[in-house]
Amino acid sequence: MTPIPFPRPLINQILQQAQQAEDSEICGLVSARSGQPVHCYPVANAAEKPAHRFRMHPQQQIEAMRQIRERGEELFAIYHSHPHTPALPSATDLREATYPDALYIIISLATEGTLEMRGFHLQNGNIEDVDFVVA
Repeated sequence: MTPIPFPRPLINQILQQAQQAEDSEICGLVSARSGQPVHCYPVANAAEKPAHRFRMHPQQQIEAMRQIRERGEELFAIYHSHPHTPALPSATDLREATYPDALYIIISLATEGTLEMRGFHLQNGNIEDVDFVVA
């Protein structure tokens, strides 16, 4: 699969959000125009145990999707972090992946000295790695 160009400012925004909430999973959406990522929409984590899972705050997710539509963009990716585990989809991530056309981005803080950000296509329990190229 061809690596996906991902703008450095969006990568930095997502990584900074993950660093600021180091003990809780962060989450949000990335929109695209003509298949190219253009905006990041952080959404609050409304999970009961945000250190171990994420659940997007329903109203904030609806508002982010409304803004994406109004800007003439499309949903490109759904991101979240794993504060204490690798940047790999968990069984819960696979089970709850309900947007088959979206890229799933996972950021891990469980690395020494650097954050890890990986992309995946998750469909029907299958995991396909997606490479990024900083644009």
